[in-house]
Amino acid sequence: MNQGFSSAIASSGAIYLKARGFLLLSNMNSPEDIKKLTIPQLTRLAEEIREFLIVNLAKTGGHLAPNLGVVELTLALHYYFNSPRDKLIWDVGHQAYVHKLLTGRRELFPTLRQYKGLCGFPKMSESAHDVWETGHSSTSLSAAMGMAAARDLKGEKNHVVAVIGDGALTGGMALEALNHIGHEKKNVIVILNDNEMSIAPNVGALHNYLGKLRTDSTYKRAKDELEHLLKSIPSVGGKLAQLAERFKDSMKYLLVSGVLFEEFGFTYIGPIDGHNLDLLLDALKTASQTKGPVLVHAITKKGKGYAPAEADSVKWHGIGTYKIESGESAKSAPTYTSVFADTMIRLAKEDKRVVAITPAMPAGSGLIKFGKIFPDRLFDVGIAEQHACTFSAALALQGMKPVYAVYSTFLQRAYDQLIHDVARQKCNVVFAVDRAGLVGADGETHQGVYDIAFMRAIPHMVIMAPKDENELQHMMKTALVYDEGPISYRYPRLNVRGVKMDEELKVLPIGKAEIVSEGKGVAILSFGHIFEIAEQAVQMLRQESIYPMLVNARFCKPLDEELLIQLAKEGYELITVEEGSVSGGFGSAVMEFLAQAGYHDTVVTPFGVPDYFVEHGSVKEQRAEVGLTADAIAARVRSSILPSKQRA
Repeated sequence: MNQGFSSAIASSGAIYLKARGFLLLSNMNSPEDIKKLTIPQLTRLAEEIREFLIVNLAKTGGHLAPNLGVVELTLALHYYFNSPRDKLIWDVGHQAYVHKLLTGRRELFPTLRQYKGLCGFPKMSESAHDVWETGHSSTSLSAAMGMAAARDLKGEKNHVVAVIGDGALTGGMALEALNHIGHEKKNVIVILNDNEMSIAPNVGALHNYLGKLRTDSTYKRAKDELEHLLKSIPSVGGKLAQLAERFKDSMKYLLVSGVLFEEFGFTYIGPIDGHNLDLLLDALKTASQTKGPVLVHAITKKGKGYAPAEADSVKWHGIGTYKIESGESAKSAPTYTSVFADTMIRLAKEDKRVVAITPAMPAGSGLIKFGKIFPDRLFDVGIAEQHACTFSAALALQGMKPVYAVYSTFLQRAYDQLIHDVARQKCNVVFAVDRAGLVGADGETHQGVYDIAFMRAIPHMVIMAPKDENELQHMMKTALVYDEGPISYRYPRLNVRGVKMDEELKVLPIGKAEIVSEGKGVAILSFGHIFEIAEQAVQMLRQESIYPMLVNARFCKPLDEELLIQLAKEGYELITVEEGSVSGGFGSAVMEFLAQAGYHDTVVTPFGVPDYFVEHGSVKEQRAEVGLTADAIAARVRSSILPSKQRA
């Protein structure tokens, strides 16, 4: 993070805040400052924080609705516990803005999610109060178990608190951790932030179970009354005591449809109003004094305090800049995702076997409209990427045409299923890999730059990437016609190029590249949407009478081996361009093939994402940082030794 931002803004920050009416917030520089406030003052501070977030995110964009929903919860945690000695772990992390405000980063909010500015997720290099970095869901409970185990081994006495949403709790990893924590009986406090949402509305049996707990006030009241009654009975021997305990357990099952958390070994507290500071603080006090694992069930309202966000928390989960008064956001141009969405509907109308699968991302993946037209053919499985993958494999084996729409960064979570259940059985699953490449403001946890490398190593997998939106629709048609195993196409989180769309969809020949323009001496092989940059480089060079060949690779696996051999025989120097990891990527595939084919003298220069995690910023800034620019590609061509006869 650029500390210059901090010093430049901090000089006038407190004065500005006071002028805007943020009288309490202007004096909150660390969690210790919060502890000096009364409960009424904390309530007023919550109002100031909401206004601060609404005002600042209107300029920067960000995860508004999740953070508006956890204001009181975050205040209560920092008021009662002692961070960073006590470990506060945020699942997913997009709801940690309030936490950042209260831990000395208030003045950096004008730089939120901007290049070299404040990260939109917990970041250990920013603050000692960020003890766990995350951008994917369902990791907090495993982290809490690890920190609790380390604490006990070291003989320390601090609290470990994990905040997890009801959506993230549906992730298999979270349930695995619940089981482990309950078995080990560690002193861990889990805060279940229940707002009935992940990004989209939650689905599944666990969601329905939590719904019953939200509305069932009889359980806790009856349980308390029963315990009071049992304590009032004089002790008359072990058999009566055992009978009483069995009776109490039976009453639990009678009054509530399952006592899931208690059966996992947790003491359950709740549900409580997650916006009531008195109730929250009482619950945290009880939890901290209870031996063993405790789960505090807090009911919150996603988007609370801002009417547009309350009305549509899906849209306002992550938002760009907007007008505060109206909630109107900037109109966006058509995206690759919208082309995918429209083409899916078209293909589904033509083929009744087509079904769509999404892991809790129907809106982000563009499948809302598809679900309205084909409600029985859209399966939202919740935050369960692994299940979605194996589920898709079984659908394919039974003659369906499953299209698994998933962000590149989330597909990483289903790698074993991709190999074991899909590819090994040659299941004809279509992987629509969205958010492929650099993603901008979400940063390193969400960069979709590894899918090429991790899929390329898997037998039977076909990997495609379109140069533009028109080619995307053709690849979608190609994928549905293909029947020899899994096939994927990757596309970015970007606006489309605006090319003419063909009315008729066509099937592309598997493994065949497209020579876009002939040239001599050097061939630029572009894979995917980064073609636009490669094309710009060629246009620049042609103005200098330098004429490299431009190739749209289309396929990373299988490669166009015939074309590569032809270029190698004719002595071309090759430059590969991809918006993915250089290690194991498209360029690596080209080099491996040429080496194995015996063309050891062919020079191959790969352009892609280097071997480090690229932080947040705009896509343009990220490309400049890693050298994925037209200027850089053109400079590499110029540096090649081109005989004068190759110049016009």
